[in-house]
Amino acid sequence: MRIRTIAGAALCATAIALIPAGAATAANGPMGFEPIDGTPYATATDAWTEPFVIPSGFTQRLVADETVLDIYAGADDLTDMNTVNETGRQAGRYLYRTHEVGSNGAVSVVDLKTREAKVIAQDVGWRRLDGIRWTPWGTVLFAEETSGGRLFEAFLDPKDPTVVARVEERREVGILRHEGIEARADGTVFVIDELDGGSIFKFEPARRGDLSDGQLYALKLTGLTDAEQRWNSDTYKQKVGAFEWVALDMDQVVVDADAAANAVAATEFGRPEDVEVIGNTLYVANTSEDRVVAIDLAKRELTSFVERGLNVPVENSGAGVTGFNNPDNLAQGPDGLLWIVEDNYLSDVWVAGVDNNQDGAADAVEQFASIRDTGAEISGIYFGKDPKTLFLNVQHPAKDLADGTWAITKR
Repeated sequence: MRIRTIAGAALCATAIALIPAGAATAANGPMGFEPIDGTPYATATDAWTEPFVIPSGFTQRLVADETVLDIYAGADDLTDMNTVNETGRQAGRYLYRTHEVGSNGAVSVVDLKTREAKVIAQDVGWRRLDGIRWTPWGTVLFAEETSGGRLFEAFLDPKDPTVVARVEERREVGILRHEGIEARADGTVFVIDELDGGSIFKFEPARRGDLSDGQLYALKLTGLTDAEQRWNSDTYKQKVGAFEWVALDMDQVVVDADAAANAVAATEFGRPEDVEVIGNTLYVANTSEDRVVAIDLAKRELTSFVERGLNVPVENSGAGVTGFNNPDNLAQGPDGLLWIVEDNYLSDVWVAGVDNNQDGAADAVEQFASIRDTGAEISGIYFGKDPKTLFLNVQHPAKDLADGTWAITKR
């Protein structure tokens, strides 16, 4: 079956709705594709030469795995998320990656021209490094996905983007279980707290490009009581509508931003994990909710943009039925569409179309790729400067020395 669905269709574990003529799809532009036939439940293996099932007309190639750079010999490198030097000297040439190990965390870089890879920052005290983002002011933000997690800012040598001159802690952006990071041209930074009951945050610096001083806010839906703001796995679908940004106590933020958010009854979500701004919309992947929400930053309204059973099928892996489960990392595609990867085994890559009918949900959601390794998940979905190349990471695979980064390119 080719996975191609629309909002408003009657979806179940065994029924897939086809897109009607004229519906908005992701199959156009530099990464235009025909959806794959489904997740390879019956053919998963650790004896692969290429990890992904991808559409016709695309190729996949290794960027760097543990046969190229083995940071933690005898253990998985847990290559997690990606970004490139989006601006400045030789923009797009260098791919920066975090490694989500329990201690002695590292940031590595791959020269996409020479294929050389090396560690550029490492500290025995860094734990579970996850999110990473190039900033419009030319630094690299990366953070810890753990209780008491910190956000760091790496300043690079102006003459060599593979050399870190110094790293600064940015506690003002929140002590949180960090994962996704978004940095806007005006200096605003969006982050999340990755747990059941985590909130969505916005940091406004006092001065653009200086994250040492500013104000952190938490999102709060205005149509709910304080009790209804709390995380509840049975009522999360009610969490839509108008919202406000509530200023937090900065003395508390630098110690425990989750506690600061709780103090103002900020809205709690089910494991918000990644953030991506496209145009004037902030997208957040809420893993435990099996949905991605769209936050209109101008209208200050939150909607369910992609949600299993709404505009994408429900997965039933036991029955071999492809569907949406545990959305994790997000990326902006070359056409301004939202790309989504799941946090599960045999994870899939989905592409959400636009919302032409203005009901708050994507009109179409299509399956672009899936992983075939029996133990791995996909992470780090990212487009660099080449609109025909998508970067993905293979994390903790069953295959030996295969934890690393791949590129999928349209021929």
